[in-house]
Amino acid sequence: MFSIKRLLTLSLLWLALPAIAQETPFEKSKKTETATYPQVIAYYKQLAKQYPQSKLITYGPTDFGEPLHLFVLSKSKVFDPALLRQQNKRVLLINNGIHPGEPEGIDASMMLARDLLKQNTLPEDVVICIIPLYNIDGSYNRSGTSRANQNGPVAYGFRGNSRNLDLNRDFIKTDSRNSASFQQIFNTWQPEIFVDTHTSNGADYQYTMTLIPTQKDKLNPILSGYLTGTLVPDLYSHMAGKGYELIPYINSVGETPESGITGFLEPPRFSTGYAALHNTIGFMPETHMLKSFDKRVDATYKLLQTYITIVQRDAKTIGSNRKKADLAVAQQMEFGLEWKLDQNAVDSLTFKGYEAKQKPSEVSGADRLYYDRADPYTKKIKSWNSFVPSTKVNKPVAYIIPQAWGRVIELLKINHVKLARLTEDSKVPVDVYYIKDYKTMPGPFEGHYLHSAVKLETVKRNLQFYAGDYVIYVNQPENRYIIETLEPQATDSFFNWNFFDSILGQKEHYSAYVFEDTAAQILKDDPSLKAKLDQEKLNNPALAKSGKAQLEFVYKNSAWYEQTFMRYPVGRLTENFKLSIN
Repeated sequence: MFSIKRLLTLSLLWLALPAIAQETPFEKSKKTETATYPQVIAYYKQLAKQYPQSKLITYGPTDFGEPLHLFVLSKSKVFDPALLRQQNKRVLLINNGIHPGEPEGIDASMMLARDLLKQNTLPEDVVICIIPLYNIDGSYNRSGTSRANQNGPVAYGFRGNSRNLDLNRDFIKTDSRNSASFQQIFNTWQPEIFVDTHTSNGADYQYTMTLIPTQKDKLNPILSGYLTGTLVPDLYSHMAGKGYELIPYINSVGETPESGITGFLEPPRFSTGYAALHNTIGFMPETHMLKSFDKRVDATYKLLQTYITIVQRDAKTIGSNRKKADLAVAQQMEFGLEWKLDQNAVDSLTFKGYEAKQKPSEVSGADRLYYDRADPYTKKIKSWNSFVPSTKVNKPVAYIIPQAWGRVIELLKINHVKLARLTEDSKVPVDVYYIKDYKTMPGPFEGHYLHSAVKLETVKRNLQFYAGDYVIYVNQPENRYIIETLEPQATDSFFNWNFFDSILGQKEHYSAYVFEDTAAQILKDDPSLKAKLDQEKLNNPALAKSGKAQLEFVYKNSAWYEQTFMRYPVGRLTENFKLSIN
């Protein structure tokens, strides 16, 4: 009898298992609440137990102490990314909760994963990878008031993580453990398509969902052609059929959308800008903050469904395009480092908005802007979405990095950059940059005093490198990551993020009363330097009047001057010079 009862109990438990994951916290709350981190992970753990086509994988740490998870949906039950690439599967990576106050993707992904498993509708050729909740830290800092302009949910997380970092500015500098663990996931799975779910701020209009694709002009042309010619138009068409018309993210030129909108230029600090460095097509869907939370979740659910449909349909094309793009980037010679909007390339689009009007403020009495939802309109507005490179560089044969710069090497390794090491001390003919000028932000941005407007002087030197120093040949699919981090003038270079700031400080100088005699002897021994000083005095009256300035001129043009001051430590090998490497 006992064994029969026990068997019956186990059978009932087994039959009840699918019901455990039937409803998400969002659904149980009548679509007014978003799931907490413990609820999210418990839900995915239950799905993984119920369905062998899914697996919850633990990756590296976050700043909060919890690991970053990846939920993988694979119809073939294969969860090895290397084997899946051999089987020619596509990878769609969905990232949720980078800003936990924008949680629609968290709840939509939970329901989507359940429905795909429960209905046995996983795609044949696409593996779906979901980061359930990226900014775990921020999700615990929960309230209903941190996003003053947002319509629900009841409570949600905070934008910053536990170090008050905006994680969607951290994909190059990698100050957070979250970012390092994300990059481990990204470069292990190498997705062809990446979606990072968000909620917008800004103007009021009729759309529930706006869309930021990877900036087309920065993306490899092979990928850009498919993005603009097929993928984006089909996303718009499918979503309109599901009741959610799409519109580009409303980045208004003026105060209201009628003034026109510009495309969003995402440098590599952003998730989609980072993805583009690896020849991944990225998207940042932004639901409209004033629409009800249930509608925002539903629109996100249907958009994620649509990505799966299209990626499955175009799996072969997407895979072929990625291989071609990787090969093209490995062979590419010239790279854009900074970009500017092309003001002459203007288009128009149909926009459904609300009339912007003025009325007296109940706070100040002054006129204030409001959008009149009782006065909707459909009209054509101007759109600028073409960018051109304002700074370009030709790639070298290789970069050589002294092993002292360990943090740089660590990030290159995380991003699957192929590195070699010198096996013996060597003098190598390289192009060397001297930092001649740069601007620095007056206040901190995400924990850094960010540099910009870098001006360089290039000189040729036979520099001494040592066994163990790193050599990076620029013939890899990862070329864009290599160049846009190692070229100082790139928008999000390691230099601009302060990785090399120690070179900006001079370590030695002189006592003037001693160096006066040395300088006099230098000018006697070097008539060309004496002539150069005389010419400078003619050209610069201030120099001619200052003995101190003339002494400094001699010092800076002598062998006594510190050669490493303001010298960027990464050498550019521009010729085929034989190196001893392993």
